[in-house]
Amino acid sequence: MMPINAIRFARRLPGPVTSRPLSTSFVLYSGHNKWSKIKHKKADADSKKGSLYSKASREIVVAVRQGGSVDPELNSALAAVLKRYRSLGVPKDNIETSLKKAASKGSESGAQSITYEAVTGQVGLIIECVSDNPSRTATKIRELLSKAGARLTPVAFMFSRHGTVRVALEEGDDFDARLERLVEAAFEADAEDFEQEEPSEGVVSVDFICPPTSLAKLTSAVTAPGLCKELLASELVYSPVDPTDPPDEATVTKIENLVEALEENDDVVRVWTSLD
Repeated sequence: MMPINAIRFARRLPGPVTSRPLSTSFVLYSGHNKWSKIKHKKADADSKKGSLYSKASREIVVAVRQGGSVDPELNSALAAVLKRYRSLGVPKDNIETSLKKAASKGSESGAQSITYEAVTGQVGLIIECVSDNPSRTATKIRELLSKAGARLTPVAFMFSRHGTVRVALEEGDDFDARLERLVEAAFEADAEDFEQEEPSEGVVSVDFICPPTSLAKLTSAVTAPGLCKELLASELVYSPVDPTDPPDEATVTKIENLVEALEENDDVVRVWTSLD
């Protein structure tokens, strides 16, 4: 059986940090103030949902165009996108509407993938976007970077890009034999390395990495009948070549806030950093 080696993935910054606004309301108006806060939170939640749904719609359109099919059984990239957004709570109706839109418009859809490179201090950023208006997106990205003291500049040399495929494998008496068959199939489909995670509820997640051009081939190979329980993810990722040591706490917080602001933009799909 082949040795299990560790995979270095690009590390994402922690999730958004929620701040608590101070209130100077008197006790007499506490009920009114509470209702105002509830309305504000609801509006904020609705706004984030709308942004998520917009991102999902654009990613689905791009996945259909790149994969050439609206059938996730025939389009592994689309299957991974659908799985991710379903897990994030995007309603079935929204997903079906996006699929119909992608099928009807096909290559005529204006949505396209755009990647921006930026730096803040010594930390590199890769900003992945899906937009139907590149000019609008570029203007907004520059604005957000400028506010944080960051700027657009080539940083691709700080990252390596590769495909990652994650599948679920059920535990059992013949687990080692099934894992070996899975790994052999993966390496025959250009996998370069893999990592087996700790079991959880009777299922083991296995991650594979491959060259970007082999993502579809690897995904098809490891999801062949009888090899795994299900496909968990199939995507292209950016990993730091030489991870940047975390700077002081204030700078880390500043970078966290920048990443949060970028990811809240409707056109931004995800942000990768070179931080260790």
